[in-house]
Amino acid sequence: RSSDLSFPSKMALTCAISNEVPEEPVLSPASHCIFERRLVEKYVADNGTDPINGEPLAEENLIEIKTTPIVRPRPPSATSIPAILKLLQDEWDACMLHSFTLRQQLQTARQELSHALYQHDAACRVIARLTKELAAAKDALASLKPQAELDAIPANDQEEEGMDVAADPEEMTEAVIQKLEETAAQLTAERKKRRNKPPEGLAPTNTIKEFHEISSHPGLHSASKPGILSLDICTGNPDRIITGGADSTAVVFDKSTEQVVATLKGHSKKVTSVLFHPSLDDVAISSSPDSTVRIWSVANSSCSLVIKAHQSAVTGISVHATGDYLLSSSKDQHWAFSDIRSGSVLAKVADPDSSALTCSQFHPDGLILGTGTAKSVIKIWDLKEKANVANFTGHSGPITSISFSENGYYLASAAEDSLVKLWDLRKLKNFKTLTLPEGYQVRAVTFDQSGAYLGVAGSDIQVFISKQWDQLVQLTNHSQVVTEMKFGTNAAFVASASLDRTVKFYGP
Repeated sequence: RSSDLSFPSKMALTCAISNEVPEEPVLSPASHCIFERRLVEKYVADNGTDPINGEPLAEENLIEIKTTPIVRPRPPSATSIPAILKLLQDEWDACMLHSFTLRQQLQTARQELSHALYQHDAACRVIARLTKELAAAKDALASLKPQAELDAIPANDQEEEGMDVAADPEEMTEAVIQKLEETAAQLTAERKKRRNKPPEGLAPTNTIKEFHEISSHPGLHSASKPGILSLDICTGNPDRIITGGADSTAVVFDKSTEQVVATLKGHSKKVTSVLFHPSLDDVAISSSPDSTVRIWSVANSSCSLVIKAHQSAVTGISVHATGDYLLSSSKDQHWAFSDIRSGSVLAKVADPDSSALTCSQFHPDGLILGTGTAKSVIKIWDLKEKANVANFTGHSGPITSISFSENGYYLASAAEDSLVKLWDLRKLKNFKTLTLPEGYQVRAVTFDQSGAYLGVAGSDIQVFISKQWDQLVQLTNHSQVVTEMKFGTNAAFVASASLDRTVKFYGP
């Protein structure tokens, strides 16, 4: 019983349960029937008896039958060419149905993606509109919120929208005139003590000749209205600069940290002139074609005072040596002398030739001032007498910039005729003309604080040494017209602004 049984390969064996040819045939000793091993083992495991006669049976009692491997016949459906073609057609139909289903799913996914992209685009437009409305609201709030009092300069309680401060200017009192005279006498005495002695630490000419671009900062102002129109360096903290842009804002920037310190918003038109207060580092001043001059608190990024001395675009501003008074010029053909603390206009003087004023600056002593006109004339005024005391003619285009030298003797002027002229205030004549290339656009001239160097900004930047008036260096790094350049303390570096939206710093 334990031995395996062998049968001829031609003998047909069938399973007593399935009536099919078994793959692993076994013999039951109880019923002497042949079964498929997997079927009978499952039956025995469940019932413990033989499937045919019900006698007890165990798996170990089954006798394996050895036969040659049997190749199963093909099903009738696959034994003819028509049947095979039918199978292939069924497979093709199934593939087509599956492909159709996939195309439907792809179309649905595309529609869902298109809808999602449309919603994203709509959301972006809503966000952009809300951002624009928020910026407009902030600008409106900056121009309407109550005046914040500065530590050094109190707010003007009388400021109102539309108030014409210059309509009834106050007179310069004896106390004001006395203060101006005392300051002028003190500055003149100090100048005599240091005459012909350059300040300690002043950069020598060899150092100036080695100036090159150190850094460039393109992102201070908005790209929607590109262009930086004005620049100034803080006297007390030379790392800080202020710029005025075509985007109607002024920006205070720290070059040591390369961070924006404050963004000053309030002007309704471009900011064409900016200044730091000479002794109060936290106070900045700006002017604009919106006919206003604004005093700013840098720490609070807020406007503390609005001076409305003019009826047209303000073209130039200058702070008096006392730090208490402000000079402004305008296309309304007037220059004004105002009190920085109160905002009151102490003097407003019209140009006798009815010419628009294009720029202005105080003399270092503060008793005289200069203005440039659209009729190519530089005019010198006596501040106390409010009288025109001298005129310099020689330019053939509107004056774009003037600058007094620290020694009090020289005045540099630039105009749209591509010339820079030097004037002797003692002899009241032009003693030197710097001829620039034909078509050169001169936007600004400026002496350094010592008067040793003269800078010219326009199509490029050029630095000249005073007295000899030789060019020391030419800087051509800007891609558009340079609108302003200023010297750092002791001419240690140069800062420039341009219509290409960049501020650049130059040094050895």
